Amino acid sequence: MSPQQIEIAATAAKMLVWIGFLVGALTPVMVWVERRGSALIQDRPGPNRLGPFGLFQPVADVVKFMFKESPVPAAADPFLYRLAPVLALVAPLSTYLVIPLAPRFVVAGQPIAGVAADVDTGVLLLLALSSLGVYSLVMAGYASNNKYSMLGSVRASAQMISYELALTLSVVAVLVPVGSLRLDEVVAHQQTSLLHWNVFPQAIGFLVFLVAMFAETNRLPFDLPEAESELVAGYHTEYSAMRFALFFMGEYMAMGGLSALCATLYFGGWSLPGVDVMAVGAWLAGLPGLGWLGGGILGALVGALILFAKVVVMMLVYVWVRWTFPRFRFDQLMRLGWKVLLPLALLNLVLVAALTVGGVL
Repeated sequence: MSPQQIEIAATAAKMLVWIGFLVGALTPVMVWVERRGSALIQDRPGPNRLGPFGLFQPVADVVKFMFKESPVPAAADPFLYRLAPVLALVAPLSTYLVIPLAPRFVVAGQPIAGVAADVDTGVLLLLALSSLGVYSLVMAGYASNNKYSMLGSVRASAQMISYELALTLSVVAVLVPVGSLRLDEVVAHQQTSLLHWNVFPQAIGFLVFLVAMFAETNRLPFDLPEAESELVAGYHTEYSAMRFALFFMGEYMAMGGLSALCATLYFGGWSLPGVDVMAVGAWLAGLPGLGWLGGGILGALVGALILFAKVVVMMLVYVWVRWTFPRFRFDQLMRLGWKVLLPLALLNLVLVAALTVGGVL
């Protein structure tokens, strides 16, 4: 194969790894974990009829969504109504292109980047793509021609725009000591030891990012755009069947995307202190039946598994927080975003810049 063909094949493989993890593993497993996890927290059985421990419940949900009727409301805008759930899925799915799965590795003598889209403006591209998610929510509420849906979409736009400021400033603070917009260099900056993980020197920034991460994905205690007890179901009140399922999947993928970004920025990404993933890959290549993959590919897969494990831990935190904290009022939500998180994010950015100039970071 030519170098160009190897590069194309490697990029396609990295995208398939992400899609397989998100669509084939993360989303259906999280549907089950949400239900069983909430049942465990609330001391009740949860789904336990379909398969052992209710493991086939996600399969039943998919079948229900596929065969359920999905009418378009008579007063709705048909084009925008159908487009909104597609955007809800496309926007979070595209953010994974710039999150590094592994270090650079070699395949057939060709060096391959550990990220699907190897661009110099990786963080800027990720933030730009993730911000597109608000358009699907506003579009869904407007196109449904339902006052409850419209209220939910207005809440969503105000909430997401407000918390994007604090989230972006916390991300910028991580980039200052690195001096680059590339996420693979952010990971390399944290590889030396556990204490070099940014969660320790930038604890304030991590706290801001964590809270903003919940608000950006409309999860409790910040689920005001949906708020079933107030707005029926918010912006997707008029949606059912597979169109509703696309919103459902988009939410979990957005959660996974921000969890992966959090792991990359604050917890070393695909790396672990004292673990050389390429050396592990070379050792695995010596085992029977694995040599045909090569040490480079196996090392990249080890790095991807480390990153995915960190993402899973963050997703479990999402579930724990959902069933632990009550919902904020909308005025409390906006006050927290503008009067607490934004000043904290600015303070953290100034402190990090000062420590960087002083040579501490």
